[in-house]
Amino acid sequence: MLPYLAAMSALSFALMGWDKQLARRRRFRLPEALLLTAAALGGSAGAGLGMLAFHHKTRKPLFYLSVPILFLLQTAAAAYFCSR
Repeated sequence: MLPYLAAMSALSFALMGWDKQLARRRRFRLPEALLLTAAALGGSAGAGLGMLAFHHKTRKPLFYLSVPILFLLQTAAAAYFCSR
């Protein structure tokens, strides 16, 4: 489970960085649903770090509220399954 979470976090981090670059260049952007789906599928740590590192989506309540909640839920689930 931990390798999966690490891979999804790396993907989420990369997606946040890529979308920020697209925003700076005023290009076609990644859908917010894609960013949130990657976070929800186990990449919340990477999404949160990407938000901080790239200063991206930090003003959007949907992101600054849901990403930390997803992180707490995923951390709790990982702790539960790793302790079994």
